[in-house]
Amino acid sequence: MKSQNPIFSHPTVNLLQKCKSLQILKQIHATMITTGLMFQTFPLSKLLFISSTLSLTYTLTIFNQVINPSIFLYNTLISSFTKNIDHTHIAFSLYCKVLSDKSLKPNNFTYPSLLKACGSHPWFCYGKPLHAHILKFLEPNYDHFVQASLLNFYAKCGKLVMCRYLFDQIPKPDLATWNSILAAYAKSSNRSFVSSTSEDTSMSFETLLLFSEMQVSSVRPNEVTLVAVIGACADLGAFSQGTWAHAYVLKQNLELNRFVATALIEMYTKCGCLELANQVFDQVPEKDTLCYNAMIGGFAIHGHSRKALSLFDRMKREGIRLDDVTILVVMCACAHVGLVNDGRKIFNSMKDDYGIEPKLGHYGCLVDLLGRAGELKEAEETLRTMPMKPNAVLWRSLLGASRMHGKLELGEFALKHLIELEPETSGNYVLLSNLYACMNRWDDVKRMRKMMKDKGVSKAPGSSLIEIGGAIHEFIRGDKTHPNSKEIHMKLEEINCKLNTYGHNASTREVLFDIEEEEKEEALSYHSERLAIAFALIASCSSVPIRIIKNLRVCNDCHASTKLVSKIYEREIIVRDRNRFHHFRYGECSCSDYW
Repeated sequence: MKSQNPIFSHPTVNLLQKCKSLQILKQIHATMITTGLMFQTFPLSKLLFISSTLSLTYTLTIFNQVINPSIFLYNTLISSFTKNIDHTHIAFSLYCKVLSDKSLKPNNFTYPSLLKACGSHPWFCYGKPLHAHILKFLEPNYDHFVQASLLNFYAKCGKLVMCRYLFDQIPKPDLATWNSILAAYAKSSNRSFVSSTSEDTSMSFETLLLFSEMQVSSVRPNEVTLVAVIGACADLGAFSQGTWAHAYVLKQNLELNRFVATALIEMYTKCGCLELANQVFDQVPEKDTLCYNAMIGGFAIHGHSRKALSLFDRMKREGIRLDDVTILVVMCACAHVGLVNDGRKIFNSMKDDYGIEPKLGHYGCLVDLLGRAGELKEAEETLRTMPMKPNAVLWRSLLGASRMHGKLELGEFALKHLIELEPETSGNYVLLSNLYACMNRWDDVKRMRKMMKDKGVSKAPGSSLIEIGGAIHEFIRGDKTHPNSKEIHMKLEEINCKLNTYGHNASTREVLFDIEEEEKEEALSYHSERLAIAFALIASCSSVPIRIIKNLRVCNDCHASTKLVSKIYEREIIVRDRNRFHHFRYGECSCSDYW
């Protein structure tokens, strides 16, 4: 067996490893000059690396004195300078020098650090040219590390198709690569409390499919993997898979760190299991801002506003740092139950008490809070006087409040601004159409429909997700594609008969067609959540709560009928719509009809 090169263990090289000050570094540098170590590549690379952590100017002075530096030395400096975003421009300058030197050629060690630097603003635009250079200088011989670096770059840019293409080129992905692709899909799906779009949910499905592939491989997941997987379960409301992921964390003795804990809290919250979310929160030994925000947000969307405010007070007592998200979720808690004074007070104290400058989201929450409570003049005044330009979310909140309280003129005013900002968003037109329909102004409803048609805007179909026996089923309004469609529609007829027996009168005010009442009632009975409920009554155990995720706001009639269904069939029904959770039990809803 060959002995190790003595240069690697030279006393001066060992001193370099322990060097913490520029003064000592200069002494070592002098020794290296007198002993000739400066002419050896490895000691010189160590000197450049250590000096780059102490003095940029000194490092460049050393490097500029090197005659014909090798690509190895260039790579050392490039890697060092990309570790500090303020020095990234120097790393790219060095790379340009490599390209201009005909005696040098970039290799597999040149690109990973440069690509990592491109993963943050303002260097995004350099990533694609680097990819082209990789194909030019390294193809077909670039290695796993370059492939993984490219994947990471495109993941940070949100370029999912390219991520998947690169991932599929890697024959045996390691743990870091698996985590990169899973994180890319997780980032592309919706992580807010608002219900996901069909595209978002497809990304979450893909995350779970990829994780299944990973389990077949020899790579063992870690905490980073589980955060992505648990997040996907949260988006889909996949309670069984989410609890399995939690059990996996416990069984494999993985760390219940703040990232895993926050993901679990959000997953249980989004699956309608607030008690389990609270249990996880209580088990976290060192709770940070993320944990508190997730738990306060959970209380908020489930309508437990007093608990949210109490936890907010506890957070302040324990000295946990508040951020803009903290204020946002607390204000949302106030909005969901109409605590106008509390919400207004928190908003007005943001800057003075917590040093947090209000952002668009905070103004949006304030407008929502005021609008829901019928304080429309103050809501409109807030929009007119806020220091930044209102976005579509704020105008939509005002439009929704106008519909809720029958303020037609204000609704038309809000829609005008919305069309300027989002001419292709169907929900904006539908909100005003609902208001016209409530007032029997069918000519205006037709005008809205014509406007949508002229602009090429189609109404987003209502859809509901439900998990039965570990499988996720999706229903669209009027859906007849489900394998059990015949049984589902028979069950619907049974439900409708029982609703009539119990004296339910269908609320047809928001059906957007000037048709007979009987036809309106039939249209309502085929809403997606009713199909999901009918299927659950057929296919699930009577002791298990029915959990539904809906992409749109629950309509008045579905809300009223679901309350009654929970009483008739003695089933707890938990519905997550685009705004909040509704827990239907014994003929009542947790929202107290305020949503």
